[in-house]
Amino acid sequence: MPRRRPRAGSRPGGREPVRRADPVEEAADGDWVVRPITGAATGKTYRCPGCDQEIRTGTPHVVVWPAYVRDSGLDPWDVDSAADRRRHWHTACWRSRERRR
Repeated sequence: MPRRRPRAGSRPGGREPVRRADPVEEAADGDWVVRPITGAATGKTYRCPGCDQEIRTGTPHVVVWPAYVRDSGLDPWDVDSAADRRRHWHTACWRSRERRR
């Protein structure tokens, strides 16, 4: 008897997929949500704010945004509200941003 493929988005037992928590980095310039992006997951060219050079398609990098919008009255870990301020950085540029100031 042929096997049936599970429908997209369905999980065994009817459970919903667990949402992955993005790591939050605490730094002198604020608290930042940092999401690593694999080269295979990129389909667009971005400009790194650290070095002002292009992050070409297929290049692993990080996407960073404030963990919360300062002076907003939001919960400090409300990461969804600050996602519109996200920026794509070269991983090395993000790590060395403290030295560039």
